[in-house]
Amino acid sequence: MSSGFSKKVENLAAAVSLHFMYYNFARPHMALNGQTPAMKAGIADHQWTVTEIAALLDRKAQKGSN
Repeated sequence: MSSGFSKKVENLAAAVSLHFMYYNFARPHMALNGQTPAMKAGIADHQWTVTEIAALLDRKAQKGSN
């Protein structure tokens, strides 16, 4: 049985980071005419996919193992 939340602060930080990344780079907002906040701010030139976000995690894991 699970308590429904992470007991490690590191895991919570990772989950919050993923949420913010998805919210700002992958999720289009109707108030922004279908753009993501990152696109509207000029930080991104396209709507990111979940695969692109996951690739960032893979790169970070590879750097940490060296």
